Amino acid sequence: MKKQNIVLIGMPGCGKSTTGVLLATIMGLDYVDTDFLIIKEEGKKLIEIIAEKGNDGFNKLEENLCATLHLKKSVIATGGSVVYGPRAMENLGGEGIVVFLDVPLNEIEKRIGDYSQRGISLKEGQTIEDLFSERRPLYMKYADIVVDTSGMDLSVSADTVKELVEEEWERLK
Repeated sequence: MKKQNIVLIGMPGCGKSTTGVLLATIMGLDYVDTDFLIIKEEGKKLIEIIAEKGNDGFNKLEENLCATLHLKKSVIATGGSVVYGPRAMENLGGEGIVVFLDVPLNEIEKRIGDYSQRGISLKEGQTIEDLFSERRPLYMKYADIVVDTSGMDLSVSADTVKELVEEEWERLK
């Protein structure tokens, strides 16, 4: 089977990292967080990388990393801005089932809290609401599966994603 990975996309605070770890554990897959790969490669925090390279520079760095990432049997938690990179999404989607963890804006805002230290790729004057409106259509465009995880316990979220991905893998056989 070609699509051996599970690629989690969504807004910051939607639960990609935490759901990803749980999902990898229950499915016996490797776990990779692309934000951590960028941090390791650059030797800096995300917020420092964005301050130094700007949003466009960071997005290009993220796209290049994800466009050349080749993994097997892995859960891949991506950064929220990965959908700005068509080459990245083509590569990730070619090797995995892309799952959009969809959470309403009000819940995202509660989960994120003070986003100034979070390392979120925001343009000057852009709000989380603006970012949500801009990115949501891109998440929907690239998703093979959309899971509304609002109000879901993490284990229920991971189990739901597992079931839907297994159904998709069965369909692709």
